[in-house]
Amino acid sequence: MADLGSVPWPNVDGGLVVVPVGSVEQHGPHLPLTTDTMIAEEVASAMSDAWIAPALAYGASGEHEGFPGTVSLGRTALSTVIVEYGRSICRWADRVIFVNGHGGNGSALADAVTLLRYEGRDVAWFPCWVPGGDAHAGRTETSLMLHIAPDQVDIEAAVVGNTDPISTLMERLSTSGVASVSPSGVLGDPSGATPAEGADLLAGLGQRLVSAVRRWTPDDRGILR
Repeated sequence: MADLGSVPWPNVDGGLVVVPVGSVEQHGPHLPLTTDTMIAEEVASAMSDAWIAPALAYGASGEHEGFPGTVSLGRTALSTVIVEYGRSICRWADRVIFVNGHGGNGSALADAVTLLRYEGRDVAWFPCWVPGGDAHAGRTETSLMLHIAPDQVDIEAAVVGNTDPISTLMERLSTSGVASVSPSGVLGDPSGATPAEGADLLAGLGQRLVSAVRRWTPDDRGILR
């Protein structure tokens, strides 16, 4: 792994570039606003033979704008950013993968990467989703952050949020935002989160990323699985 942001240009020789994509948004009363970005960066670091680019730290977080601290670019702007980023970086990079830490970025990434691939650029994206994990600021993300940055987790402030299946909440989330279904901003239950569980989850995400990159078979939305 090489930190792209820390080297002079003569040392950059193409190859694969991994770009973490996150958000600045509420993650309940106990997790930092940059949770998604930090998780994406840690997952990206599993790629030991690639350039790791500085993270794109702002995303499409409109559903969280009922909470102070959230800053959203919106889906259209984020898609444009990803397209222009991809066009620029592919002038010298051989292959690019965006590692996405925020589910709300998905449609923007899919649109942008589909266009970039149509234009002939070897670009894909990888979602940092955990099978069976809860939706937002629950046990899954809390465990990950207890492992990644325990000093930034106020576990005493953690509360149980709305634990209904995310599929039953999507219509209200889309029209009225997270605050309409969870005053705390939590969609899930942080109870029982541990650093050990977070370490296991992060290892699993990293292994999936490495395996997906090795196969490099993007689907029709540009996703590597």
